[in-house]
Amino acid sequence: MKSFISLAIAVAAIDKELYAAEAGMPQLDPTYWASQAFWLVLVFLILYISISKFYLPKIKENLDNRENKIKEDIDNASKFKKQSEVRQKEYELILKNAKKEVSKILFESKNILDKEIKTKKEAMEKEIEKEILKAQKEISELKKNSISSVQNISENIVSNIIENISGDKLNESSIKATVEDISKKNISKFL
Repeated sequence: MKSFISLAIAVAAIDKELYAAEAGMPQLDPTYWASQAFWLVLVFLILYISISKFYLPKIKENLDNRENKIKEDIDNASKFKKQSEVRQKEYELILKNAKKEVSKILFESKNILDKEIKTKKEAMEKEIEKEILKAQKEISELKKNSISSVQNISENIVSNIIENISGDKLNESSIKATVEDISKKNISKFL
């Protein structure tokens, strides 16, 4: 379209017989137009050939290389993304299994500890029962021994009291028999 407009302007200028060359602009003189057109075509032809044969292939090659590099980078990125997703799933699976293993170990350890505590508690309860029985035996022996001691002390006190009150010394066997009789009647209160 632009070339058509340019051609139309050139034809219009030729028809008008412009005398601008006489006024100081020789490039507008129609006698020089053929040589100017030749050099114009030659310069643009050389420029076109050099651009199309030397510069454009290098530019196209660079653009193609850049496009291929971008595609390669995008492909690598998608590949790495897929690998990272696979790794993340593997990591989540490992983490899930580890949590299960930890909870299993914790549960087993708790059961083992509960059994050990129960066993030790039963052993301690048995030992405490033995100690209680032993203490009860000692207490009952002390009671039995204390009864005879109390009887002996009571006999001594009674004989001293009777001797102090009456001034006579009584038969120890009668005092002993009386204290034993009273002790047997009242012993059930203390045992």
